[in-house]
This record gives sequence, C-alpha cells and structure tokens, in this order.
Amino acid sequence: MNKLLVNAVLFQAGWFACVFAASQSWLLAVPLLVLLVHFLWTCSWRAEGRLVASVMLFGCVLDTFLLNLGVLDFGSDSPLLPAWMALLWALLGTTLNHSLRWSATPWWRASLLGALGGSLSYLGGGKLAGVSFPHGETATLILLALIWAGVLPLLHGFARLYRQDPSR
Repeated sequence: MNKLLVNAVLFQAGWFACVFAASQSWLLAVPLLVLLVHFLWTCSWRAEGRLVASVMLFGCVLDTFLLNLGVLDFGSDSPLLPAWMALLWALLGTTLNHSLRWSATPWWRASLLGALGGSLSYLGGGKLAGVSFPHGETATLILLALIWAGVLPLLHGFARLYRQDPSR
C-alpha cells in the first residue's frame, strides 16, 4: 500500500510541476526526477519503460491531433505539443500498473475515471498553464470526456500487454 501511495504522490508532484513548467521551464526537472525515481523503484523496469514510452507516444499523437484540430491552444504557433504536456503522458504511464491499477477492471471503471478525471485534468491543467479551448470550455470538456472514456481503458490494455509479455 505504501508503494501505491508513493506512486500517486509522485505522479501529483510531477503533474503540478509539468503544468507550472508551461511558464517556468526549469520545473521540467521535477517530472524527469519523478520518472527516474519510478524506474529505480520498479522491479520490471524494461516492461515499465516500454509502457511509459507507449503511453507517452500515444498521448502525444492524440494531443497533437487535438491541437491541430484547434480543440486545444497552447499559445504558440508550433504544430507540436510542448514538452511539459508530453511529460504529463509519461507520468500517467507510471500509474497504470501501480496507483491506478484498481481502475483497470471492470473496464467501465477505467472508462468512468477517464471521462471524469481526464477531462477535469485538462480543465485544471489548462487554467494553470494558460491553455485555452477555442471551441468553448463546455464543448471541449464534453469531447474530452468522450475521448477519455475510451483512452484510459485502452491504456490499461497497454499495461496488461506489457505485464503479460515483458519481452515486447
């Protein structure tokens, strides 16, 4: 139980550091340190590393798609996500086999948590980091809730895949 709590606390510390790094980039050192601690702490670092990398890649593709559709606006002309947003996805990957594992089954638990937690995370993080929602807050949050109702169960599928066959 203590490891689950540590995982959750490290994730939250990294989450806040990432969001505040939108205006103070030196804070990106915190999520990098959280990732380092996580990999030093985990026994199956190879499988865990592949999971974290897969989640980060998936998330970057998804959010880059939303950025280029005009759903999210990070306040720059770049068609790519800011580094702090990519690191948020990596941090999420560290929780799937640990503090968020409880939400993996039944699938609707992950779906409900994704719809609520995912959309609210964008709302809170967006307000702190200066991210805007060009299509309006309500419409964007509904869209994000629908997306995240599928995203979190899918990410748990990644976690299951790497737990079953860590050689991948």
